[in-house]
Parts: sequence; C-alpha cells; structure tokens
Amino acid sequence: MENNHDIDKKFNEASQSLEEPVTFPGFDKIWAKVEEKLDKKDDKKKIIPIWFPYGIAASLMIGLGAFYFIQKNNSSESGKNIVVQNTVSPKVNSKIQEIDSVAKTNIEKEMSVQKEIQKPEILVHQTITPEPTISPVYHNEISSQNSNITKDNIVYMEPDHDGVLDKEDVKPSNEEIVVKGYRTVKNQFYTSSATSNTSSEVVKERNQYSILNHSAPIIAMGDYQNYSSNFDIRNEFKQKNNISQALIGTVSGLQVIPNSEIPGSSKQVIIRGISSFSGNTQPLYVVNGVPQSREVFSKINPNSIQNIEVLKDASATAIYGSRGSNGVIVIKTKKLSRKERKAFKQIQKIQDSIRKASQIQQNNEEYDAFVENPFELTKNQSVSTFSIDVDNAAYSNIRRMINNGEYVNKNAVRIEEMINYFKYNYPQPKNDQPFSINTEYNDSPWNKKHKLLKIGLQGKEIPTDQLPNSNFVFLIDVSGSMDAPNKLPLLKSSFKVLLNQLRPTDKVGIVVYAGNAGMVLPPTSAKEKSKIIKALDNLRAGGSTAGGEGIELAYKLAQENFIKGGNNRVIIATDGDFNVGASSTGDFQTLVEEKRKSGVFLTCLGFGMGNFKDNRMETLADKGNGNYAYIDNLQEANKFLGKEFAGNMYAIAKDVKIQIEFNPKYVKSYRLIGYENRKLKNEDFTNDKIDAGELGSGHTVTALYEIIPNNVSSEFLPKETELKYSDSIISQNFSDELATVKFRYKKPDGDKSYEIVEVVKNSSPSFSSASTDFKFASAVAWFGLVLRNSDLIENKDLKDIQNLAKKGKGIDEEGYRAEFVRLVEAYRSTMKNK
Repeated sequence: MENNHDIDKKFNEASQSLEEPVTFPGFDKIWAKVEEKLDKKDDKKKIIPIWFPYGIAASLMIGLGAFYFIQKNNSSESGKNIVVQNTVSPKVNSKIQEIDSVAKTNIEKEMSVQKEIQKPEILVHQTITPEPTISPVYHNEISSQNSNITKDNIVYMEPDHDGVLDKEDVKPSNEEIVVKGYRTVKNQFYTSSATSNTSSEVVKERNQYSILNHSAPIIAMGDYQNYSSNFDIRNEFKQKNNISQALIGTVSGLQVIPNSEIPGSSKQVIIRGISSFSGNTQPLYVVNGVPQSREVFSKINPNSIQNIEVLKDASATAIYGSRGSNGVIVIKTKKLSRKERKAFKQIQKIQDSIRKASQIQQNNEEYDAFVENPFELTKNQSVSTFSIDVDNAAYSNIRRMINNGEYVNKNAVRIEEMINYFKYNYPQPKNDQPFSINTEYNDSPWNKKHKLLKIGLQGKEIPTDQLPNSNFVFLIDVSGSMDAPNKLPLLKSSFKVLLNQLRPTDKVGIVVYAGNAGMVLPPTSAKEKSKIIKALDNLRAGGSTAGGEGIELAYKLAQENFIKGGNNRVIIATDGDFNVGASSTGDFQTLVEEKRKSGVFLTCLGFGMGNFKDNRMETLADKGNGNYAYIDNLQEANKFLGKEFAGNMYAIAKDVKIQIEFNPKYVKSYRLIGYENRKLKNEDFTNDKIDAGELGSGHTVTALYEIIPNNVSSEFLPKETELKYSDSIISQNFSDELATVKFRYKKPDGDKSYEIVEVVKNSSPSFSSASTDFKFASAVAWFGLVLRNSDLIENKDLKDIQNLAKKGKGIDEEGYRAEFVRLVEAYRSTMKNK
C-alpha cells in the first residue's frame, strides 16, 4: 500500500488548491474500486505509474458526464448519492479546474433547457408543416430605462407556450436560433418574418413573406420603436398588404418574381423590356418624388397608393440619370406632406414635358417629322392632289410599341398606312378597268357637325395561275446590327414563308451586304427550294453596313435576269441602319430614283427595334416604285408575304394619282387625313414624269377627307382673306354635286397614263346608316389622330374610339379588326396609369 499512500498524498495536494470543495456524485464507490485494483496489483508487486490512476479517474468522469447528456429527461435519482468532500486544498493545475467547471455548467444548462424542449430539433430555415395553435402576440412593454436594448437585434423564443411573445420569455445566448415544430395543419398562405440575430441586414428589411405549405414559430425582431403596441400578427396573416404581392398582374410593364428558393427573401420586381450588362435588374423606386430603397418600397401599404407609374429608357434616364438605367417605378401615395407634394409636382412636370415634346428619335430609331394637313378654304383652293400609298408599316410598328409598353413617337404615326393595313369590302372592277372606285359620305365621329368623305379603290384580283413569272432578288442585310432574334432569324423565317408562294417557273437570287456586298445565290428556280433555304440558313450577321453597294448589286442581278412582261422585283430586308458608302436619306433617294427606270420594282421589309431607321425605309419604297412593311413577328410575315402575297408582290397599276375638286356650294373647308408625304402639286396630276404609288392585285386603298359644310360654323375654319380679283360667284350648274374625283394610272410596263372620273353626289344620311367599313376606317383614323395628339379634333376619348371600332368590325375572318380593338384597349389601359 505504499503506492496508495503516495497517491493519497498527491490527490490531497490537488484538492487543497481548489477555491471551493469539490463534489462529485458516487466518488467514494469509484475510489473504492480504484483501491481494490491497486491492492491486487500490489500483491503482484508491480509499480503503477503515477499518472495511471489520474487517467482512470478522468475517463470515468468523462463517461459519467456523457451518460448524463444521453439520458437527459430519462435520468432520475435511483438512490441517495454519497458526496465526498475533501477540505484539503493543495495547488493544482488550472486546466483540471476549468474542465470540471465547464462540465458542471453544461450539465446544468442541459437540464434547464430540456424542460422546455419536447421534440427533435429543427433549424429555422427548414421546411416544416407544423403551426402553433395560438398565434403569438407582440408586446412592446419595454421600459424607458431599457431603451438601449431596442438598438440591438433582439431575438426571443416563446418557450412558456402561453401564446404571448413578451419580455419575460427567455433570450437565448446561442448564435444559431433553434426552434421546434408542433402540429400539422392545412396548407395556407401566411405572412411572417424569420431571421437570425447575426443578420442585421435582413432584420432591417423587415419584409413580409408569403410561405406556402410550411410555417415556423414567430421570432420577434429588434427595432421595437417601429411597432405600435398590442400589434396582432394574426391580422397580418389574414391581410395581403405586401406591395410586391399587390403589384402582381396589376401594373403594366412590371414583372414580380417570387424568390421561392430562399425563405424570407423579398420578391424581385423587374421592369419588362429592361436588360443589364451588370446583372442587376432592380429598378429605382421613387415614392412621393423621393428616391427610396427597396426596403422602404416593400413596407408601403397598397391601400395607401394613389398612382403607380413605370418609366423606361429615355424617360427614366432623362430625369434620374444612370440610376434610372434599369427603369423607375414612381409611386404616389394618397397622403402627402407639403415637401413631398412639391417634390412630386416637380418630377411630374419634367415627365409631362418629356411626353409632350416632339421627339424625332426613339432610342436610336429615326422618323421623319411632318405636320398634319390643315383645313383649306374651298373658295381659295378647291382642288387637292395626292399619290396613293399602299404601305402599311406604320400600323405594325405602332402595334409593336404599344404591346411593348413603349412611348409612341407621333412621327411614326402615318394615318394612311394605319387605314390601309386593313382590307375593305369594295366590289371588283368591271370591264378592263384595273380598279373600282367607291365613295361614301357621312358624319365625322370626332368633330360634331363635320363630315367625312371616304374614297376607296379596289384592285383587280388576278388568279395565281395567271400571274406573270417572277424574277426576285432577295437583298439581305447581314451586318452586325442585324444580330438579334427579331432581326436576322425572323428575316430568314419570313423569306421561307414567301418561298412557299412561288411556282417552279419563278426565280430567286440572294445578295447580301455587310462591310461589302456579295452574291450568295445566283438566280435559282423556286423548285430548288432546299437549295435556297440552305443559302438562307447559312447567313450570319457581322460587320458594318454598306447598303448602297448592296442595292447596286441587287438591281444589277435583277436586270441581268430581267423577264420581259414578268414581275421583276428586288426585296430588301434590313433595319435601315446603313453606315458605309451611301448612307443619307438623300443619297438613297437619288439612287433608287435612278434604278426604278429599269422597270424593276422594290419591296422594303423592316425588322428590329432600337436602331430602326424608318425614314430611310419609307424613302426607298416611295421613290423606288415600291411598297414598305414592318415585320414585327412571324404572324405579320405570314400576312404580308403569305396571305397577301399577290397584292404586295404583283403590281397591276403604277403611278396612281388622285385629284379631287370640291364644290364651294356645299364645302366651306376640307382637309386630307394623312398622306402628308404623298401630297402632289395640282399640276403634277397630268405630268407623267411624276412618280406615284403602285396598286397590287386585289389591293384596297382608302383615303378620308374631313369636310366642314357650307352652313356650319367651326372653330377649325381657317381665317378668310378677302380677294380683290378672284370670282366668288358659284355656278349653279352642278347643284347636286359635292365633288368630282379623278384618277390617273399607268400599266405596270407602260409610260402612258389613263384617267378615270367619278362624281360624288351631295347627301345627308344619318351616321347609323353608315357602312361597317366607313365606321371602322373612321375609328382607325381617329385613333391615329389621338396618337399624334392632333389639335384639329374635339373628342379624344379612347373609349369612344373602341366602341366605334367594335361597331365597324363586321365580318372579320382573319381577326385583324378584333386585334385593333384590343390594341386600342391596351393603349387606353396604359394611358390610365399616366
């Protein structure tokens, strides 16, 4: 037992160093076993190392501690524990004291926490389905002396299950918050907040979240001063007062994306049509004239909002600079302070000035500016002359702008092209005439007491098997500006639609241009369709745009393969962005005026947006014996190049001019609606050298004159000037004639013009007796006048336009008129938000 004596001595010295008596349950039993083992080993006269008993004791202590941790709630006293108390206080290593103290503290904490916890642990970010039967309530009864606590992100749990989340509940010291689930309930939407006390950024946002198919206990956050007392979160569950949720499907141009992958994250709001190179697509939020953060935006109660406006592109950056590059959401609430009202009015003033300004460019798009036709006094000028226009590009371009929620540039609105986009029910011509003439006289829908005279031409429809052979040259822009889904890819698909209309006797050649021009496919029979399609599919975009060189080569190829008596035509497809060689509008006008003498016609197809050059495309078509269409989607390609292929690709008359003379007895003043860039001098009517529009097989052309009758007083009448030498006496020989209309045209391959005369009788029918074509054409013209913000109309009510268009829809087999009604409705909805 000499070894035992040494061990006792060492142990007593270690015990004496403790500041308080060391106790450990069952220590006597453990030590008795140690002594028994030592006695046995002493019999064998083996020397035990001095560290060995300490190791055994430490192992037993660790094992017993682990036993307590595992058993937890199941542990109970099985008997009275014997506590060994040693009053000897020798010096001991500090590490032993630290280990013993930590073990004791941890055991006490575990036993205390275990009383509160009944189920396995679930982290706050896990998806679960339980829900407390009683929704906790926030109680903000924090005394002023503890006001400094509110500055921290305090996180409380609700362990006493009384349904009230208050200051008496325990604040855990852990960095990671652990909560428990309880019961299963039906799937419901809840609005809740969940955060960690280490994430100050998320706490500050204090967003409301909609969680589907799961819930979690409510965790109160700091910053109590922003909550009113006795705030009941159960009401918050029932009310969908989250502004991001409220905006879904209600504000035009906004896309609200729920971030379902991260519980507790706010919804992402993106303005459609906005892209970002930096990857950030978040718009700028302006509340009552003041730029605010996304956090402030998320806290707004939708019920307090008076108006929401979405700004994009130039209208956004003009006011807010680079901050508005991803768009701006402008919010005005119902209750504004004086400072807020002043700031909001200032911003509204800037926005209104941008909308009302005459813009020649939209983004990098270019449109020629023009002034609408004024009223003319009949006694001073009774004759009006113009060229017909079969282009319809303006309508599809405007449709694209409205559907994309863009600002409609008034110079993009050519009313005659809007009217002529639609077909009208005119009779076929008789005898050998290339077209029939149709007139109708009735009330004007936008100006009371005014009248409208509708003049319509119906081109002779030639059966497909009787059409002359075609020599087509596709002139395709493959420059870098065409590298967009709505440009070169759509262009290829559009030409494939046209190929389906061709016969084996027709020929197709392909010329392309970028930095230079080149022939991709020589004139090839349309029966080799696969070869033509392969050439189209191999086209790629890149480089600059030598449009002038491409036009030269295309016309040269068409002339080399010219079919006498046939249909020879260059079809150019581009965005009009020419920047190499001949690039100005004047250059192209001179070029195509020279080429039209060759007898080769021209069709212009416009593609794309953002840098679209409408002015150049229109010039090419007007001066090159051609027509012009804007292809904004494949449906439009199918309409223009498929269903209306013959009318757009085969001319039955060229240089068609109209001259009308009004009778001063019945007409005090008049004006032509649209055709501003197609007006001619009166003497040009009989001049065969003057170019005018072409009319295709089965084509319809419609023109409207607004008339102020002689017995009507109107605010729009021009100021009369007394003339000294003119004869103001009105002849009585034509008492029942309202006007005389003359038409001149040439055959497609001829140089001599022919004239047709039609007399319009004066009448006073009621508007209810007007034809559906008259009502619909009037509605389209009326909408165009509103888009141009005309100063010569009284009524600008879009609802009235929509109702009139519905009345004039008539038989609408293709649905184009119904589409127009929806377009007016869409524009009307957009204007309500402005």
